[in-house]
Amino acid sequence: MTGIAEAGVIDVHAHVVLDASMGAAGRFGPEIGAAPDGTPTFRVGDYKLIGVRYRGSAFMDAAVRLRQMAEAGVDFQLLSPNPLTYFSHIDPPDAVAFCRAHNDALAAQLAAHPGRLAGLAALPTQDLGASVEELHRAVSDLGLWGAQIGTDNAEPLHAPAFDALYAACVKLDVPLFIHPAPAGLDGPPGDLNLKRFDLDLVAGFASQETIAAATLVFGEVLERHPALDVCLSHGGGTIAFLAGRLAQAARKRPWAPASLKPDGAFEAMLAKLWFDTHVNDDLSLELLERRVGTERLVYGTNFAGWDAPDRAHHAPPAPNLANNARRLLRRVAR
Repeated sequence: MTGIAEAGVIDVHAHVVLDASMGAAGRFGPEIGAAPDGTPTFRVGDYKLIGVRYRGSAFMDAAVRLRQMAEAGVDFQLLSPNPLTYFSHIDPPDAVAFCRAHNDALAAQLAAHPGRLAGLAALPTQDLGASVEELHRAVSDLGLWGAQIGTDNAEPLHAPAFDALYAACVKLDVPLFIHPAPAGLDGPPGDLNLKRFDLDLVAGFASQETIAAATLVFGEVLERHPALDVCLSHGGGTIAFLAGRLAQAARKRPWAPASLKPDGAFEAMLAKLWFDTHVNDDLSLELLERRVGTERLVYGTNFAGWDAPDRAHHAPPAPNLANNARRLLRRVAR
């Protein structure tokens, strides 16, 4: 296998942590350290992740990543920013500095493994003008294949301010990936009920992804930018389960746009989004397929993460998912 064109398994959901970006966000770090007992830590502002080892793992060591990819049967992987470092609410100069450092370091790592790895840019979404500039630089100068942003930004995803970023994605012919982050790292604290039992990662992420998908549809983003390809992580959260209720709202609620009033209009627009298949459950995946079809589903794993597929019990992805990924990533004619 010599590249994405020949890859049978393409994983589009794999995060990376880069040494050269440590400390690039001012007082927010990020910073790798250790507790007194040697337990690894990762600091972002006042938040400290305890017990996740980045150094020497697939997150930071490309050799480890490539070896584990081979063991897992993954031929090609798309690397994206660590969700703990979206920095969507910090001072814009610090966010811009971090994104530039991250994207430069990512491009340098990818240059050593062009047949196995590609990457997505980090963007400073609290300054959407700067985001457009950094997207142009990351794609045109650094060779990255698109960008990934969080669900919680200074502006909602359907806001007019985002139109410049969406237009830039279309002009550059690259996809935009959207992935949630734990609330409260550098912005509003979010629901305190999610601070128990890792619910911010489990239920909170799913809620944010559902809201993001609904916002893109209700906000008529894809009607304004019909050539835009947006891919949501974790199957869009609970969007497949709630699609009927959301469609009913589109038909019945007074605020819903006229374009979504006809029967089937909400569902048709929802099916124009892309979703990765990292849902951890065959029944959930089956429901997602029934809701949106299979043409815009791509394989994802959160590689090396806590919820990555258990290799001993994980069926190989359907062959069409690799072809879908090639279309999404502009590696074949669409």
